[in-house]
Amino acid sequence: MEAKKDYWREYQKEIAEDDYFYERSCIRQSFFPGSETTFLKILKDELGKNIVDDPNTHTCTGIGYHSDIVPFDTTQTVCARLFSLMNDAGLKNYVPSCVTSFGLFTEVVETWKHFPEELEKTKVNLERATGREFQMPDNIAHPSDIVYKFRKELKAKMKYQLVNKHTGKPLNVVEHVGCHYGKVFKDKAVGGAEFTQVLAGMIREWGGEVVDYPERRHCCGFGFRNYLVQANRGYSVANTKKKFESMEPYKPDFIVANCPGCAMFMDRWQYTIAEMEGRTYGNEGRGIPVLTYEEMAGMLLGYNPWDIGMQVHQVQVESLLDKIGIEYDPNDKYVGKSGKHLGEPEKPENLKV
Repeated sequence: MEAKKDYWREYQKEIAEDDYFYERSCIRQSFFPGSETTFLKILKDELGKNIVDDPNTHTCTGIGYHSDIVPFDTTQTVCARLFSLMNDAGLKNYVPSCVTSFGLFTEVVETWKHFPEELEKTKVNLERATGREFQMPDNIAHPSDIVYKFRKELKAKMKYQLVNKHTGKPLNVVEHVGCHYGKVFKDKAVGGAEFTQVLAGMIREWGGEVVDYPERRHCCGFGFRNYLVQANRGYSVANTKKKFESMEPYKPDFIVANCPGCAMFMDRWQYTIAEMEGRTYGNEGRGIPVLTYEEMAGMLLGYNPWDIGMQVHQVQVESLLDKIGIEYDPNDKYVGKSGKHLGEPEKPENLKV
């Protein structure tokens, strides 16, 4: 037993308790803009944590870097500037919203640790380009790490659980962990690449059951160049379809992901597959709802689902809300913050909404 405990210790990671510097994601603000706002609300209002949301942050270059467009020297310098903003705020704990950013910052910091000449070169490049200096963070944690860390504290504040109100049984939840969270540097993920707990831990703590299916750790299909190059998009959607067909027999109630690309693709590709093949997943042709972990937490805390942005999903979420017993006003789904109705999107041909 002692040997097993020592082995499991290798799969743990340090997650800072407080005083975070938050870097927003360039693509999350386009795909699921309410998720980042929800995370900040949870940290500040529910947990009472100090977190700085600096409007001067910018892209980490991750997509450009992994697509062989942005050179690594440029990427290191851009990351260094973001760290300098953290230094300006007097903080040492860096929290990048996107898992691609999380993997990239980890790669950059590990490079500097093993190749100090790269660190010195980056310092020179940053000073020449911006006149700024920087210090590396003491801790880099993904927001899903932080929600996982405080999952028990959040449970005590939740109005709902991941339980079907009609049957009293736990919901079946598919958790999808982004590749750049657990597979690039497996020791930086809670549970490593093999036993990743960051989403599974939330699901179990909040009353649900985790669906273990054959393609559980298969890529969502994004893969950067697999999608960014138009000719490769068939490969991208085929990967996602493989996951849907593998999980479908287990009748999942919804999917939750900690990567913006993963959540977007598993949500949008359901519409694409329905239009291409007339094939839908889930009950009654309505698809399998796909949530971000912030939306999952906010939903259970009793936040208005339209305030946290659940109406921007391609696959409807009402079936999930009804299953849990969450109250919502269907007439407010497409009402903006101004109070004006924004109009309704055109309904798809095959995927029911």
